[in-house]
Amino acid sequence: MKLSTYGKHEWQLLNVPMVLFAALWLGGEAPSLVWLIAFVVYIPIFLFTLWFFRDPDRQMPDGAGLFIAPADGVVADITPLGVESRLGCEGTQIGVFMSVFSVHVNRAPCDAVVTNIEHKPGSFLDVRKPEAYEMNESTTIWLDYEYNGQTYPVVMRQISGLVARHIVTDLDIGQRISRGERIGMIKFGSRVELCLPKELLEAIPVEIGQPAIAGETVLAQHAVGDTA
Repeated sequence: MKLSTYGKHEWQLLNVPMVLFAALWLGGEAPSLVWLIAFVVYIPIFLFTLWFFRDPDRQMPDGAGLFIAPADGVVADITPLGVESRLGCEGTQIGVFMSVFSVHVNRAPCDAVVTNIEHKPGSFLDVRKPEAYEMNESTTIWLDYEYNGQTYPVVMRQISGLVARHIVTDLDIGQRISRGERIGMIKFGSRVELCLPKELLEAIPVEIGQPAIAGETVLAQHAVGDTA
């Protein structure tokens, strides 16, 4: 099982009790009942953490004009956006809810250039509640997407949840990213939004409640002309 490098800190913390347990047994000292109970409790936590930070390779769909899911989970909403939105124009927001059991590595939805990154402190409400979308801690990523000689805004937003307490955004302003590239993680349950302008929305081939797989599921697509 491949593990994400974004979990290095958690692995290091979990290795401390493992070293203590090993030193106790290798030292020949009979473990007390307290130590045995602690070990029994620790092992499931250790295994769950390793499993949580799994990072499977994904097979991206072929074809131009595709916007893929930036996160694993379930399509939670498909919402029209006005000119007052983060996009600055009319478009659509597609939200993906990530449970604690989802793969939590986030991926780039398209080939683009990062133009701005804004981290906002906030609450840690259950992201299934609409008020959490604006009140929770979040990181908003603005992208420039080029098509047919024009540049269009694309916005991706990582939002913390009830259990999630740390957002990793592994990007720099000015960085060019490729569709499906690993770009961060939200640790322990959360939500990711993808906002697209109406000019890039020929079709949205997903429905609310449908499972989404980061790097594989096509959330939206646009017509492809002679140049892209």
